[in-house]
Amino acid sequence: MTDTKLSHTPDDVAIEARNINFNVEKALATDWHGGDPFRTAFYNALSIMFPVGEQHFIDSVKHYRDKISDPVLNAHVRGFTAQESIHRREHQKYNEALCASRGYSLEKLEAPIRKRIALAQKHMPPIVHLGATVAYEHWTAILADAVLRRPETFDGAKPEMARLWRWHAIEESEHKAVAFDVYRAVGGTVGLRRRLMLIVTVQFFLDGIRHMRLMLKDYKGSKVKLWLGGLKFLRSKESPLYGLGRPWRDFFRRDFHPWDHDNRAVVATVMRSLELQSAPAE
Repeated sequence: MTDTKLSHTPDDVAIEARNINFNVEKALATDWHGGDPFRTAFYNALSIMFPVGEQHFIDSVKHYRDKISDPVLNAHVRGFTAQESIHRREHQKYNEALCASRGYSLEKLEAPIRKRIALAQKHMPPIVHLGATVAYEHWTAILADAVLRRPETFDGAKPEMARLWRWHAIEESEHKAVAFDVYRAVGGTVGLRRRLMLIVTVQFFLDGIRHMRLMLKDYKGSKVKLWLGGLKFLRSKESPLYGLGRPWRDFFRRDFHPWDHDNRAVVATVMRSLELQSAPAE
C-alpha cells in the first residue's frame, strides 16, 4: 500500500465522541413531534434501527483496522467507534423507554434486522459488511444534513428530542467518510459499493415502513387519513427525506467522496446552538 494518506476527511473536522445523556423517557410516552403520531413514529422507527445497525457498523470497520497504514485514518476509526458506541447506548435507552411506555415489543421490532445481519455474517465476506456500512453511512449522512440545514424538521417537537436528534446528526456528519475511506483503502470496488447501496436502500425503507406499521397499528382514528397525511409530510420540506434524491444519486459517481457534500459550516452553527463543542467524552 503506497498511499500513506488514506483519510480524506478535512483536517479541521474532529471526530470525537460527546458523552451526553438524554432524558427522553417522558417525551417518548407521548406523540412527541408536535402531537403528530405519524411524524413521531417516523423518527421512532429510525431509532429502532440504530443499536443493532450501529454495532454492525462498528464491527465491520474495526475488522480492517490492522490493515490501515495511515495514522490519521486509524485515529478516525477510533473516533468513529467511540461516537457510534455512544449513539448505540443512547438509542438503546430511547428504544427501551419507548417500548416500555407504548407497549411495543422491542424484540419483535429488531428481529428481522438481527436475523439479516446474522445470515450475512454466516455467508458474506467482511468486505460486503463494510460496503453495506458505507451505504448506510451515506444514508445517515444525507439525512443528518437535512436535519441540520432545515430547522423546521423539528418544529413542534419536544426540545430534548430535537436536541438528541441534532446531536446524532452532527456526529454522523463528522464521521461520514470514515467507513468510506477504510473501504477504499482495503480495496473495496465501486461496483460493489453501488450494488450494496441499491440493496441497502430497499432494506432501509422496508425496515422503516415495517416499524411504523407496528407502531401505528392501534391508532384509533382513520388509518387512511393518517397515512395519506403522513405521505404528504414525507414530501414536504419538514421531512428529512425532502430533496435527498440528488445527494443519494451522487453516491453512484465513480469519483464520489462523502465530503463532496461539505456541510462543515452548518454543523458548526448547530453545534454552537446546542453548546456541544465543549462536551467531549470522558
